Amino acid sequence: MKIDVLSIFPDYLAPLELSLPGKARAKGLLDVAVHDLRSFTHDRHHTTDDTPYGGGAGMVMKPEPWGEAFEALAIGEHDTIVFTTPSGARFDQRKAEELSARPRLVFACGRYEGIDQRVIEHAREIARVEEISLGDYVLNGGEVAALAIIEAVVRLIPGFMGNPESLVEESHAGDSGGLLEYPVYTKPPVWNGREVPAVLRSGDHGAIARWRHEQARRRTAERRPDLLAPSTLDDGTPIARAVPGDAPELLTLQRACWVQEALANPGVEIPALHESLADVRDWLGEWDTYVVRRAGRLVGAVRGRLEGDAWDIGRIMVAPDLQGEGLGRRLLEHIQAVAAEAATSYVLFTGAGSERNLKMYKKAGFRLRSDVPAPPGAVVLTKPRRAGA
Repeated sequence: MKIDVLSIFPDYLAPLELSLPGKARAKGLLDVAVHDLRSFTHDRHHTTDDTPYGGGAGMVMKPEPWGEAFEALAIGEHDTIVFTTPSGARFDQRKAEELSARPRLVFACGRYEGIDQRVIEHAREIARVEEISLGDYVLNGGEVAALAIIEAVVRLIPGFMGNPESLVEESHAGDSGGLLEYPVYTKPPVWNGREVPAVLRSGDHGAIARWRHEQARRRTAERRPDLLAPSTLDDGTPIARAVPGDAPELLTLQRACWVQEALANPGVEIPALHESLADVRDWLGEWDTYVVRRAGRLVGAVRGRLEGDAWDIGRIMVAPDLQGEGLGRRLLEHIQAVAAEAATSYVLFTGAGSERNLKMYKKAGFRLRSDVPAPPGAVVLTKPRRAGA
C-alpha cells in the first residue's frame, strides 16, 4: 500500500517511523511519504491560508497549494484522498477494513477553519474522496486523525501483524460479531490478591471460548449497548443515541404522537401531553433513549431502562406522516436488543383503546397482562427475554 500525507507540520507525522508501521515499511508492505504543503507555495512567507469570504473568525486554507500538491503527486482515479475533518463521516472499524483494500491513500490534513471547499470538489473530479472524522470533538488539525486512521488501516494489511489471529478477536472486528474484546490476563496467576479466572487456566478450550464470548457480550452491554443491535434502518438511516440537544424536537414529536393517543383513548389522562421541555430534559438523563432522523428532522424515538429485572420500554414515537412504514416496529426491535444484561423480561404499557399499538406489540411477542397493575385507561404487556438475546 502507498500512503501520502500532506501537512503544513510534517514533523507531526514522525510517529509513522515507529513500532509496527515502521516495521511494515521495512518489510516492503507499506510505502509512506510525508509532504510539506508549504513547499507548494511561491510567496516569501509560504502562505497557505487567508481570511474567509463572508467574514467570520479564523482562517481558511487556500486552494492553490492543494491543487499543485495533488498534481505533483500524480493522483489518479484509482487513488483515494482522505480529508480529515470534524464535519466528515465518523471513522470505525468497517471503514478501516474498507480503506485497507485501497491501493493508495492520500491524507489531506487541514488546519484553522478548514480547507477551501473547492479543493474537495476538485479532488472528487480526479480521485475517490473520503471525508472522515474521528468523533464528535474538534482537534487543532488533521494530523492526529490521520495518524489514528493510518494505524487502524495498515495493521489490516496482509502480513502486517505477526499473528493474524490477533485481528480476529479484537474489539469491533467483524469476526467477533462487532463486540468489544473480552478481558485479558497474563502471568503471574495471582497479583495483589487478584486471581486469573479459573476457567482460563482450565485447559478446556470450549469453556474458555464460551467464557470469552459471554464476557465480551457483557462488556459491550455495559459500555456500548448500541453495538448489540443493528444501528441502522433498512435504508441506512442510523438509529442513534439521543443527546440533550434533541430535547426540543422530542417534546414536539411526543405531543404530535400523543394527540393521536388522546383521540384513541378519550377521557384518559396522558402525561406525555403535559410535559414541559424541562421534563423531557430530565428524563433524557434517566432513560436510554434512541432517535431517528431523516433529512435532519427527528422523526422517531424510543426509550428504555432497567426496573428491577425488567426492561421498561416507553415513548415509542413515529412522526404521523411516516406511520405505517415499519419504523415503530424497528424502534421496538432496537430497544429490546440494547436492553441491560440483567433484564430477564420486557414490559411496556399503552392505551386500552390504542388498537394499532396493541396489534404491533402482540405481533412482536408481547402479551396482555391483566394481573399487572396499569395506569388508568392503559394496559400492560410483557415478554420474556430469550437466553442470549
